[in-house]
Amino acid sequence: MTRVLIRVDADLSDEMAGAFPQLSKHTQRATTTLTGDLVDQQELQGVLNLLSSLGVDVIEVVTIPD
Repeated sequence: MTRVLIRVDADLSDEMAGAFPQLSKHTQRATTTLTGDLVDQQELQGVLNLLSSLGVDVIEVVTIPD
């Protein structure tokens, strides 16, 4: 598993963040940070694709070292 942080340019509602049960949501100003463990690159790409389909712009994706 890889721990990741994904920062998006949106204030995600609890309902929208619920689409990502493997990630926890933290909101600051007009951005939201999703943090959690993803199994592999394919799961990360799925999260990024879903954010894109929801019209949410991704600002940053960071791998968090163990």
